[in-house]
Amino acid sequence: MDTVIKKLRTSPVFEPLLQPMRYKGVWGGRGSGKSHFFASLCVEEHGNQRGRLTVCIREIQKSLKESAKRTIEAQLRLHGLGEADGFHSYADRITTPGDGVIIFVGMQNHTAESLKSLEGYHCAWVEQAEMLSQASFDILRPTIRAQNSELWFSWNPRRRADPVDAFFRQGAMPANAVCVMANWRDNQWFNKTMDAERLECLNNQPEQYDHIWEGDYQKIVAGAYYAAALTAARGSGRISRCYAEPLLPLKAFWDIGGTGAKADNTVIWIAQFVGREIRMLDYYEAQGQPLATHVQWLRKNKYEDALMVLPHDGAAHDKVHAVSYESELQRAGFETQVVPNQGRAAAAQRIEAARRLFPRIWFNQVTTQPGIDALGAYHAKRDEQRLVDLGPEHDWASHAADAFGMMCIAYEEPVSRPDRPYRHRFHNRSWLSI
Repeated sequence: MDTVIKKLRTSPVFEPLLQPMRYKGVWGGRGSGKSHFFASLCVEEHGNQRGRLTVCIREIQKSLKESAKRTIEAQLRLHGLGEADGFHSYADRITTPGDGVIIFVGMQNHTAESLKSLEGYHCAWVEQAEMLSQASFDILRPTIRAQNSELWFSWNPRRRADPVDAFFRQGAMPANAVCVMANWRDNQWFNKTMDAERLECLNNQPEQYDHIWEGDYQKIVAGAYYAAALTAARGSGRISRCYAEPLLPLKAFWDIGGTGAKADNTVIWIAQFVGREIRMLDYYEAQGQPLATHVQWLRKNKYEDALMVLPHDGAAHDKVHAVSYESELQRAGFETQVVPNQGRAAAAQRIEAARRLFPRIWFNQVTTQPGIDALGAYHAKRDEQRLVDLGPEHDWASHAADAFGMMCIAYEEPVSRPDRPYRHRFHNRSWLSI
């Protein structure tokens, strides 16, 4: 006799996800019951559909302790289902009635070829989907292609650019998709112990609270260099709207990447120094693109007259062709200036300069949000066993932070080029080309 689960414990917020749909998404903060909902739905469907095949996925899964297996097993106990009902929990899988199975996979351990065995699966549930890479997302979607198959995603938003967030929340959602937001307020079984945890976070980690508990984007990574500075900037309204002064010059601060699929990103901050105030007006980032693409963006946004401020490697010549970013930008009609190398302690100097200047920095939020996100994620590598700071982590956030820090160095320590004289006027140790 088939196992039948007649009633599913469901908060009203999840009811739109009970109908058949190719893509189902739930996003929100801690304590919302996202994972418990999908685990319960998984158990119900395996109980009511003999031979159902489900794969539970994480981007990185070093062991089954990091998988959804325990959550599903908890739901089996909640429903009172066990071996007598056709459910058997083994070390690496859970078998279900009618030769059904629930398995657990880490996407980084597989390729498109090795995932072909999943082509007959009826469902894939991606937990912590904010970590899913674009490559994994692109492999998974066509792999789960059985008739009426479904892909489920649960996540706590991290960045707007994360593939799952871009798919469900940025722009028009596909016609065969449904997505809901769920937070702790929507959880009918939210208890006093969890509420105490929430309040402790609110009181002791206010800069992290909205991300952890309310499902907001991760504005600041724990341990980020500029955590306190960004929190203060938001609190004082300096991340809002600001505009360029038409009679003062603009400056474009670069971090130079390269071309090719694995090259570092190129970043440009557009800034203006207005008395004691620093205005961050615009932000640009591109990966693997030639210089012509960056120049096109500058011209499109009417920054032809901005001074191009380059890091020391902007003056370095190509080993084959006697050109540099500096020389090519000059050929394109831009004025340039190179900030000298600060030596081995360059990163630390940039960080300290930025921290000193942050109280006078304003951001035009609409145009610089990706850069702000990067500053909030810029953090140190850590040796957790020895509690040693190993210097800045070189990742997606470091390029924006390097250009931002170089801007602060240039503001505090004006540089000049004796071979290309400029007319300057100095104000509060800042330099303003005219």
